[in-house]
Order: sequence, then C-alpha cells, then structure tokens
Amino acid sequence: MTNKKLWGGRFQTPTSQEVDQFGASIYFDQLMADEDITCSLAHLHMLAKTNIIDQADADQIEAGLKQIQKDVAAGNVKFSYENEDIHMNIEKLLTDQIGPVAGKLHTARSRNDQVAVDFHLYVKRRLPQVIDLLKQLMATLVELADQNVETIMPGYTHLQHAQPISYGHYLMAYYQMFKRDCERFEFNLHHTDMSPLGAAALAGTTFPIDREMTAKEIGFSQVYANSLDAVSDRDFALEFLSNASILMMHFSRFCEEISMWASYEFNYIEISDAYTTGSSIMPQKKNPDMAELIRGKVGRVYGHLTGLLATMKSLPLAYNKDLQEDKEGVFDGFKTIIPSIKIFMHMLQGISVNKDKMYQATTHDFSNATELADYLAAKGMPFRQAHSIVGQMVYDCIVKHVNLQDLPIETMQEYSDLIEPDVYNDLKPEVAVQRRTSLGGTGFESVKHQIEQAKADLA
Repeated sequence: MTNKKLWGGRFQTPTSQEVDQFGASIYFDQLMADEDITCSLAHLHMLAKTNIIDQADADQIEAGLKQIQKDVAAGNVKFSYENEDIHMNIEKLLTDQIGPVAGKLHTARSRNDQVAVDFHLYVKRRLPQVIDLLKQLMATLVELADQNVETIMPGYTHLQHAQPISYGHYLMAYYQMFKRDCERFEFNLHHTDMSPLGAAALAGTTFPIDREMTAKEIGFSQVYANSLDAVSDRDFALEFLSNASILMMHFSRFCEEISMWASYEFNYIEISDAYTTGSSIMPQKKNPDMAELIRGKVGRVYGHLTGLLATMKSLPLAYNKDLQEDKEGVFDGFKTIIPSIKIFMHMLQGISVNKDKMYQATTHDFSNATELADYLAAKGMPFRQAHSIVGQMVYDCIVKHVNLQDLPIETMQEYSDLIEPDVYNDLKPEVAVQRRTSLGGTGFESVKHQIEQAKADLA
C-alpha cells in the first residue's frame, strides 16, 4: 500500500492514524484560510506573468481558489486532519474541484514559505486593530484625566501614603504606558510587513519568480533578503507576544488598583453595575470581576511568550516541524488582548470618582510631610536636616494622635524658628499638588500640559 499524501511519492506505506492526528495543525491553522488563499492568488498571478505556467491554467486555478474562498467564508467547507494543515487542505479541495492542474499552483513554492507568508499576513492584518483600540483607550484616559485635573488623591509608594497627587496625573501615567504599548505594536508592524514568499523550502528556486510582485500584491512593503531567514524567522511573532505581555502587565497593574480603589476600605471609585457581578450567596456583594479577569488573563499571554521562546531555542536553520507550535499562542494572544482592551475601556468609561473620599484620604495622613521639609529647605536649611526634623515631628504627632497641620504654630516653632504661620497654606493637599510645577509633575498646570500634548498626539 502506497502513501497517498500529496508529498507521499517516496513513501511505501501510509502514516498511522495517530501520526496523522498528532501531526495535524488544521485544528487551529484553519484560521488562516483566507490568508492562505490570498497569498496563493498572488503567487498564481506571478507564475502566470512570468510565464512559469500558462494563462489558461492560471485562470482555471484562480476560479477554483476564489470559489473555495467563497465557500470558506460561507462556512461550507469541512477541513480534514488527514490533509494535515490549511495549505494541504485547500490544495486537496482545489484538486478535487479542477483536477491535476491544481498541482501547478505549488510550482516554485514550498509549504515552508507558504506557512510563513500566511502567518505574516495574519498578524499584519490584526495589528492595526490592536493599535486602533489602544488609541481609543488612550483617548478615554485623556478624557477622564481632563475631568479630574484638580481631583486630589494620595500618591503611593510601597502601598503607603507618599504625597498628594492629582487623579488626572495618576490617569496620565497609564496613558503613557499605553502610548508605549501602541508604539511597540507599531514597530512590530515593521518586522511583520515582510514577505517570505519565494524563499521556497530554504534555498530559493530555479524558476524566474518575481518576489517583489507577490509582496506588492499581498500588501507587504518589503521581502526577506535571505531565504534561510525567511522560512525560519518568527521574531515578528515573538515581538507580538512580548508586546502583548507588556500590555497585559499594564492592564494587570491598573486592574489591581481599580479593584483596591473600589473596595469598601478605599471607596475612591465605583465601577458601573454593567461591569461588575454579584455573589451567589452574599446579597451585598459587587465584585470587580472584569478587572480581576483581565488581571487573570495575563498569565496565559505570558505563557504563550515563554512557550514560543522555548520552542525557538536551539532550533537549527532552516525550517523544523517545531515551528508548527508558533501559531496557537499568537492566535490566542489576539483573542485575549483585543476583548481585554474593549472591556477595560468600557469599564473605565463607566467609573464614578468619589472626589471627596479621595481628598479626605490626604487630610488625615502625613503625605504633606515632604511639603514641610521642602518649606524648611527653601528657607535655607539643608534638606537632610529638614528631613530629620520633620521626621521627629511626624513621630511626635503619631504619639499625640494629631496631624502636622493640627499643631499650633508655637509647637512647630519649637522644632525650628524658620517655621512661620504661612506654613499652614503649604500643608494643604491642594496647594501641595498645585505647587509641583516641574516638567512632568503633578501640578495642575503640568497635568493640563500633559493632557494637551496627549490630545495633540492622538489627533
């Protein structure tokens, strides 16, 4: 019994069913059906233009491919694991439809460059959607920040009250993170926008192909300069998963704080009912499940990145079957981050800010201690000495259960005669924030500048 695979000419026995099932990738790479047909059509047009195959055969093949493309789009095609992958499945469908002439489509092409070009096109088509959604999210952050320039909240280090800041400033910090994410995905496009088609198995081909023509028709701006690199490179996929991991890390940090800020203890914000859930046993609960779920999905994206890095490690040139493991993580990466961006953006749009609660949290702590140290330093005292004096004042206030601004001027002057009645103004949270006018600082004018710059960038 001979092997009936399209590649089975030198094999005298068929592969076992378990090998067919284990080795097949059609279960997941069928997602690239449209990309495969698109790239095959470009290859076909090039074969005809360069007279590698005659026009009559090309017309017949094109009609068959376009019919399969329609059938796939309509959901009328059933793929088979016996045909291994999306490329062989479509070739088998084409052969069944138009006969042996279908085999001419594979002239000057290998599945190695075929799968690579399909994968590039799949990622290239979806990166702009990620970038566009991120820009929408950034615009949402800018709008919310614009509404909260003068909303005062505690700033934290080590999860301890540090200094009062503008809530708008806090939101713009995440804007900057997502801006960098957006830039990383935009750069990712540069390495994705390359055509490996024409590299064939690994060494190029003896046929007079035109790689620039196929690249232009598919929509790639450049071709790989080296055929070995073309079929073995998966840097663009690694870049995507790395960028997606950093993006999800930013979401996780933000979701962690949203979950805290929405808790009873903080009560800084309230999440819309539309993006929370209840408890099956505790009637009072309003759980930040969407924030928690996005935070939880970070692990799967990290896993895809480390998985592909491990797959690529030690792979010799050029193509190896290991590279079949490159796609599922990327497919799931897009499936994870795109709805995460949408859900997070809509959740953010529905958040109510408890401005009074935020402000009150800065009036019953010692986050104005730095203001007092700066006050003394501005009057000529070495900052380290000022730091020591204010530290002692804070300790004494803790013992007495009072705040710095509650101390009488006479008591303050026992620590330093540089302290005058105007110190009380400097200790107000809103003044502490307003006075931080350094570039990138939390001062109101500084935050307004950040917002205006962001609006200009987004425009």
